[in-house]
Amino acid sequence: MPELTFAERAERDDLGAFVARAVRLEGGTVVRLRNRAGDDEDAPGRLDAWVATPFDVLATRMVLGRVEPGDVTVSGNELLAALSVSRGERVDPGRVLDLQWRSALPPKAHWQVVESLPAKIVTDLADRGLELARENMGPHGTPPASLLDQTVLTVTGDGLEVKIPLRCLFAMSGMGFLGTGDTAGEQVRITATDAWLRIDARYGAVVRRRHALLPLLV
Repeated sequence: MPELTFAERAERDDLGAFVARAVRLEGGTVVRLRNRAGDDEDAPGRLDAWVATPFDVLATRMVLGRVEPGDVTVSGNELLAALSVSRGERVDPGRVLDLQWRSALPPKAHWQVVESLPAKIVTDLADRGLELARENMGPHGTPPASLLDQTVLTVTGDGLEVKIPLRCLFAMSGMGFLGTGDTAGEQVRITATDAWLRIDARYGAVVRRRHALLPLLV
C-alpha cells in the first residue's frame, strides 16, 4: 500500500490544490508521485507530482515530503479525497494505477536557463489566447489544434532559441500557475534541453517536448 508523508501541513495543502486543479481540467486524471533522487531517506525530502493536462502538456509541482514506493501513479480523485479527509502527516493516496501513466517524463539533468520574464507578460499572453480560443471553439467545445500549436512567444539565451506554443500557456492558466491579482515583481523562468522546454511560475511548472517525435517505421 502506498503512503505519503509530508514535512508540514502547508505542503499537503499545496499538493491538494495542485491535484484539485488537475481534476477540474480532466476528471479521470491520474497523478504520478516521485521522490527526488539523492534526497536523504530519513529527511522529509522533495516530492514531484506530475499530471498530463488535456493540452498535451505536462504539469508538475514540488512539495516537501516523501512517497513510498518512491515512484507511483494514483487516481487524482482518490488522492484529492484522501488529502481532503486525512489531516495527519501520513496519507494513503489510493490505489496504484501505474499502467495508466502513458507520458514520458523529461530528463532531470542538462537543463539550460534560457530567459526569465515578468509574470505579467505571460499572463497577458495567456489572457489574449483564451479570448482568441473562445472565438474559435471547435464542435466539441475545444479550440482547434492549429490554434493551440501557434507560437506565442520566442525566447533566446545560452545558445538556444525556444518557441512556446499557446497550449503551454493554456496549461499554465488552467492549472492556476500564474496566480491571480497583483503579480508585480514575479518572474516566469524558461529552461530547456535539446528536446524539452519547461516554464516555471509561482505555483508550478509546465513541461513539453520541443519537437514532435518521429513516427516509427513499420
